[in-house]
Order: sequence, then structure tokens, then C-alpha cells
Amino acid sequence: MKSVSVSGSLRKNVGKKDAKEQRKNGLIPAVLYGGEKQLPLLIEEKSFKDVIYTPEVCYVELNVEGKNYKAVIQEAQFHKVTDKLLHVDFLEVMPKKPVTIDIPLLTKGDSPGVMRGGKLSQRVRKLKVKGLLEHIPDNITVDISSLDILDTIKIEDIQLDAISIIDNPSTVVITVLSSRNVEEAPKE
Repeated sequence: MKSVSVSGSLRKNVGKKDAKEQRKNGLIPAVLYGGEKQLPLLIEEKSFKDVIYTPEVCYVELNVEGKNYKAVIQEAQFHKVTDKLLHVDFLEVMPKKPVTIDIPLLTKGDSPGVMRGGKLSQRVRKLKVKGLLEHIPDNITVDISSLDILDTIKIEDIQLDAISIIDNPSTVVITVLSSRNVEEAPKE
């Protein structure tokens, strides 16, 4: 999994007025928790470009006044109307402690069912996985080259090494739907 370096500083004042003033200056209030103590932070808004506004999954190398922390974004809050970033919660990643994170699900291969006129339906775009940070991949790739019309792939069909999928195992992830102009399979 890729890492992104972000630097920040400790917040001196905590509260609504101070947070509003800091946002006007281009700084986003944030909190780092999960370690020894909770740290209120201020981070430049443009630093989140490679962390939040990207389809890739990454962890953050957070530098706070000379001290480094590994963290993942637990939650990001946005303004309801303007969609501007308001606040970010970071969860510190401890060594040898599993972390839970959403990983993108990608497909590879050509489905025979789609070639005959079926429609590929990917119902899940991300899977929630749990494992040590060093074992978590950038994405999960599923081979669809064996899917015919009305065939499905469920979460229980996806096998991963060293990490576990937390989502419901019976959830259908990918299916090939039938359409009106489906060609009949040649009879053997």
C-alpha cells in the first residue's frame, strides 16, 4: 500500500471559533487518536489532495513538529452545501495491530457471458478488509473470465492471503445479467 507524507502542527486553541478562523486561513482541523494520547492538529488543505481526492488507498506518514506517525483516515467531514473539507480524523496505526480499511475492487479478463450479449454488473466497488498494514494490498482484483450469463461472484469466493474480508460473505459482488439480445450458446 502506498504512503503519502503530510505535515501538520499542534492546535493551540480548540473550539468552533478557532476552527472557523483556521479554515479561512487554508488550514483544516484534524485529530490523531489511537495511540498514547489524542492530538489536535492543523493541516494545510492542499495536503489532502493525494489522500482524500484519489481513488487509490493509502496510509499517511504524518509529521507533527518533528515526530512521525503512521495513520489512516478514519473519517473526513465535508460541508453539506459547498462540499469543502471541514475536519479529518486520523487513526494511528500501531505495529502488530490490525487495521480495518476499504480497498477498491477491480475486475480483469473477458467474460464469455458479456461477449454473448449479457451485461456485467459490479454491485460492490470497495471491500472492507482487516489486517496488518504491511499485508494490505493497493486493490483486490477478481478474474471474471469464467463468468457466463447469470453467474455470480460472492465475497466468499474471493481468497486473500494474510488479510480477511469483514463484509458479509454471501454478498454478491459481480454478476452477469441477461439482456434481450443474448445469443444462445452453441450446443455441443
